[in-house]
Amino acid sequence: MRARRLPAPPPSEDLLVAEDRLRRNVEDVLVVRDRQIRGGVIVFRGVLTTEPRRALDVLIERFRPLGYTPFLRQEADAVAVQAWPLAETAVSRRIGVNVLLFVVTCLSTLVAGLSFAGSPTFDALRSSPSAARFLAGAPFAVTLMAILVVHEFGHYFTARYYRAAVSLPYFIPAPLGFGTLGAIILMRSPARDRNSLFDIAAAGPLAGLAVAFPAILLGLAWSSVVPAPPQGYAAFGDSLLTWALAYLRFGPIPAGHMLFTHPMADAAWAGFLVTALNLFPVGQLDGGRIAYALFGRHHRAIGKATVTTLLVLGAASFLWSLRAAGGDVASAMASSVNWFVWAGLIFFLVGFHHTPPLDDLSPISRGRRVVGVVCLVLLVLMIPPFVIH
Repeated sequence: MRARRLPAPPPSEDLLVAEDRLRRNVEDVLVVRDRQIRGGVIVFRGVLTTEPRRALDVLIERFRPLGYTPFLRQEADAVAVQAWPLAETAVSRRIGVNVLLFVVTCLSTLVAGLSFAGSPTFDALRSSPSAARFLAGAPFAVTLMAILVVHEFGHYFTARYYRAAVSLPYFIPAPLGFGTLGAIILMRSPARDRNSLFDIAAAGPLAGLAVAFPAILLGLAWSSVVPAPPQGYAAFGDSLLTWALAYLRFGPIPAGHMLFTHPMADAAWAGFLVTALNLFPVGQLDGGRIAYALFGRHHRAIGKATVTTLLVLGAASFLWSLRAAGGDVASAMASSVNWFVWAGLIFFLVGFHHTPPLDDLSPISRGRRVVGVVCLVLLVLMIPPFVIH
């Protein structure tokens, strides 16, 4: 969630004039004890005379003509009204880049889907001399793109419901792996309060899972248990969720056999992985926004604890794999590297910062706290200890 870059602070005399005007618009909402000027931000500290939601409505209307946006914070034993020189952001209606990236991502996932066999109808197209052979990747590509599209538009439409400035999804094609690195939506204005922040963040994963769950059930129904090839094979690592669903469908896999999954099940596995990674409670990830909505200023500590946990799990996985592999360091590292990769990506690319909502005082509802716990449980259920084994 990104806000616009702050303009350069105005001259001190202009700040004093702005401070006087803002103070006169604050005094009937906040009993002002003191004020500060922090760079270009003017802060009034005191006691609210009305509930935070009502105070925010009043201050937004009063600050807008003056070129400022109010943020309500708790600072020690006082409420702070921070006046930031942030203008409202208009979302660009140009969608050419969004459409182009979507089309390219559809093509890249279609090519990636050629690596996933298991659908007799579409596998028959692989021998076609025409471009129709690329349709053999359709079961994987269509399923994965459906999960991603519903996920991103879950964010988009929820943000629009709360009148937040938000872009259309930008899909990210990739030449390797699943053919995509997912998608992003740019939040160009802060969320109004913790409840709306939570709803916008949680809507994406929950909407995507509404597609991924039926997809994996249908994909497993079309999968089969077959003899394992004598030269061995590579397979996706099971999470607790995928293991349980496969066990319910097939029971224990006999020795010398393997589960030959339908491409739709493979795509659902990829959708679960992407959703789980997004649910890590760190920074600007969906889980990071959920963590901020639930725990406020403690979200940074939660994010750092998450990265530490990933490193500990990586070390534990390495030691366990090293023992199981009879001291083979390369094999043990290959089995545990995903934990270190995730920790590194979060630390170096995601970070721990999160833009607070305008109203950081109003508490989140009890029902949303329950849903937040559900999201945490889903993270644990969907994250695989080994990506490939």
